[in-house]
Amino acid sequence: MFALTFLGTSASVPSAERNHPALLVEAAGKRILVDCGEGTQRQLLRSGAGFRRLDRILLTHAHLDHVLGIPGLFSTLGLRQTSDLMTIHGGEGTLDLVIRMLAGLWGAGRAPIPVKFAPLTEGEVLDAGDFTISCFPVRHRDTDSFGFCFQSPARRHLLSDRLAAFGVPDGPMRGELAAGRSVVIDDRTINPEDVLGPPSGGKKLVVIGDTETTEGLSQYVADADMLVIEATFLDRDASTARDYGHLTAAEAASFAAANKVGQLMLTHMSGRYEDDEILAEAARIFPSSRIAADFDHIVI
Repeated sequence: MFALTFLGTSASVPSAERNHPALLVEAAGKRILVDCGEGTQRQLLRSGAGFRRLDRILLTHAHLDHVLGIPGLFSTLGLRQTSDLMTIHGGEGTLDLVIRMLAGLWGAGRAPIPVKFAPLTEGEVLDAGDFTISCFPVRHRDTDSFGFCFQSPARRHLLSDRLAAFGVPDGPMRGELAAGRSVVIDDRTINPEDVLGPPSGGKKLVVIGDTETTEGLSQYVADADMLVIEATFLDRDASTARDYGHLTAAEAASFAAANKVGQLMLTHMSGRYEDDEILAEAARIFPSSRIAADFDHIVI
């Protein structure tokens, strides 16, 4: 499963209710930030998530509302004397901006904590065993932008009635069968297919930051259990959305519907609209739409 904590859900200008963009994703004991807008460290504290086991940041792109929280977070982690290596993933241009930003504060090649910069190219970012992260290119103005797909594999579970029928006792033999290896009981070979049920339980989460179009993204988003994507404008302002490289709520909802997404979480909210307006536009097209708010915690 994946647990999401929305730490910042505003567009480029924060409000009293919404901080700059940041999302915490937790899975299989790992905790990963997607973007790190200004004030993210305080949002981590306010949400109750804190800083423990936080060692990876995925950056969608280099615009300042998505990266300016990194120096503050690093400073706090340094004061807490954490020795964990922080890995920052981003496009080459995005990482260049972050490296120069940190060098301006602490000097070239220096930071309050150990840090590794990992340039993104389309494909696998991390194989954590229980889940994988892959990335794909996204078009947003003049940036080298990326979206991210978190995926846990479907697993086959042992069927208790089949185990009993074949006389498989509790213990190591069941572990062997679960791992896909045959066992022998009283000169009889029992194969995994004899006692395993159908695949189930796989989950897919797709997170897309700022994007000016959904063209070409269906192959990455199709059948996701949840899609997190921006909806900065309403359809009545579609021409302005094009000028600034963003989506409308209607476009995000149409994209989710076309790709059979389970749930749509809209974020990157603009203060020019009321949440009810945005949700109404999206829900007319895709009823399983929701507006993300700061500190929302969702498990899929």
